[in-house]
Amino acid sequence: MTISTFVFLALGLVLLVAGAEFLVKGASKLAATFGVSPLIIGLTVVAFGTSAPELAVSLTASFQGDADIALGNVVGSNICNVLLILGVASLITPLKVAQQLVRLDVPIMIGVSVLVLLFGLDGEISRSDGVILFVGGLAYTAFLLYQSQQEKDQNVQNEYAKFGDRSLSVTDTAINAGLFIVGTTMLVSGSQMLVKSAVDIAEFFGASPLIIGLTVIAFGTSLPELATSVMASIRGERDIAVGNVIGSNIFNILVVLGLTSAVSRAGVRVTTSAIVFDIPVMVAVAIMCLPIFFTDNEVSRREGILLLSYYVLYIGYLVANATNPDAVWVGWIGPVIIPLTLLMVGLLGWRTWSAVRRRKSLKP
Repeated sequence: MTISTFVFLALGLVLLVAGAEFLVKGASKLAATFGVSPLIIGLTVVAFGTSAPELAVSLTASFQGDADIALGNVVGSNICNVLLILGVASLITPLKVAQQLVRLDVPIMIGVSVLVLLFGLDGEISRSDGVILFVGGLAYTAFLLYQSQQEKDQNVQNEYAKFGDRSLSVTDTAINAGLFIVGTTMLVSGSQMLVKSAVDIAEFFGASPLIIGLTVIAFGTSLPELATSVMASIRGERDIAVGNVIGSNIFNILVVLGLTSAVSRAGVRVTTSAIVFDIPVMVAVAIMCLPIFFTDNEVSRREGILLLSYYVLYIGYLVANATNPDAVWVGWIGPVIIPLTLLMVGLLGWRTWSAVRRRKSLKP
């Protein structure tokens, strides 16, 4: 392995992030030019854009026979989205959680995460499993479109309206088409560079492609979500930061993993380590959101620190287990983290129960 491997890794990440940005800008303007409503653009084109890097990398990895990277990318991105992105965004300002997220979207995220675990118990996410997930993604998008048409909140309507700028100029149309083509090309090229360099790095260090997918690639493909949520938090759009993460996680499982499994000849292989540890962590992180979000309908700075701490522990464990699995202290991570996690969930559950009682007592 040479220094060029790391250069291609970095270049691949840059191309993925920039390509997603160009693709979203070009596609949004083209859709508006052809009369597509701002609502549909916001819920489909823009929502797809933040998960485009995950989709490009997973499809590329699957076609090249590196299914471990495809699975690790989705699972690692979902863990990173909640623990790292929400953690960082909530440190800037406590994040507001809309009631719909608690009632609908978070339970859906938990449900589809559990579904991945159940599908993977036989050692693979088969093509038929992928079709089921992908159809679920289409149904979820259709439901969002229907529900958003009933939206009465003026702030939310204004948020969609910004995607409706249209221009009938031939020059502008050509520029937007060029942005779309360039963005797509950058996504494809970046994903190929990223997968190739990731496999080389994994082979050099003796780590599995799954570990690389769960760490380096997952973080890199989550950069658009990180940028979106942090900027929303800085601008005071506290509800957008949380909604972006939850929506992205659902999209990653239903559309990215679903489509990747459906088009792969042999589906996506699920290793024993993924079934025993990584996918259960993704499920636990999804479940963790429910009591955190429900309490006072916000993610506080204290809870943000807790989320970040868990991400550091998770990544630390993956790296330590990959580089020196026989180290004595590595074996103690599980026995220490599991009781702490149970204690944390218990405390959050108690706070949730207290919040419910408090709300009931305030009702006339």
